Amino acid sequence: MKKYIDDFTVLSNERLNHEYVVLNLKHPSQLPDMLPGQFVEVKVENGPNTFLRRPISIHDMDKDQNTMKLLVQEIGEGTRLMGQLKEGDKLNLVYPLGNSFSLPENKRVLLVGGGCGIAPLLFMGRYLKANGVQPQFLLGARTEEGIIALDEFKKLGEVHVTTEDGSVGTKGFVIHHPVVKTQTPEIDMIYTCGPEAMMKVVAKYALNHDIKCEVSLENHMACGIGACLVCVADTLDGNKCTCTDGPVFDSTYLKW
Repeated sequence: MKKYIDDFTVLSNERLNHEYVVLNLKHPSQLPDMLPGQFVEVKVENGPNTFLRRPISIHDMDKDQNTMKLLVQEIGEGTRLMGQLKEGDKLNLVYPLGNSFSLPENKRVLLVGGGCGIAPLLFMGRYLKANGVQPQFLLGARTEEGIIALDEFKKLGEVHVTTEDGSVGTKGFVIHHPVVKTQTPEIDMIYTCGPEAMMKVVAKYALNHDIKCEVSLENHMACGIGACLVCVADTLDGNKCTCTDGPVFDSTYLKW
C-alpha cells in the first residue's frame, strides 16, 4: 500500500480525561484507502527532545469527510505536546503504515481492548459493521476514568466493561467478564490490543478454546518503516519488525 507524507489540519482536540485526547484531523484533499489496525507516524514540533516521530494507531476515519481521528495518551514529552494542539494547527503524518486486521470468516466476533489499546478497535468495529459483521466490544481499564470513548463504541455494537477496582462494569480483568465464559461457544474470532500481559492472557484463552485470535502489538516503533529494528517481535519465523510485518499478528505466530 502506498505511503504518504502530508500536513493535516486539527479540526478539534477533545479531552477525554486527564491523560487522553482525541485529535480530529482534516486531510488537505482526498484521503487514500486505509485499513483498521494500521498506524501513522506523527512529527512532533517545538520539542527539544522530540526528534523521532511518534507511532499512533488510526482510531477512526471518515473518508467522505477526509478526516482521521487519533487517540493520544499523554505519557511523554511528544504526546504531551500533541495534547496541546489547537484547532487550526498543522500535524505532519507519515501514513498509512503497517498491516491490518483481517475480516473474519464468520460473523461472531469479540474485540477486546485495554487502556490505549482500544484505539484501533473503534475503526475496526466500524469496518466490521460496514461489512455485515455485528461487533461486540470488551473494554478494560484500572478505574472508571480509564473507560474512554464509550459512547462511540456503543454506536457500533454491544459494549462490555471491566475495571480492576470495580468502579464500573465487572470487577477484575477482561478475561474475568461473564461474556467471555458464557459466549465462548458463540465466538469465532477475537481481535485484541492493549498491554502485552493482557493480550497474552486473551491469546492463551483463545488457543484453549479453539478461537482464532489476532493481536495488535504496541511495541516501540521509532521509524515505522523497518529500518531501525527497535520494534522486533519474536515469532515462529524468527524476529519480525512490528512496524512492517505487523502490528497485527495471528496470536499463535508469536513466541510469547
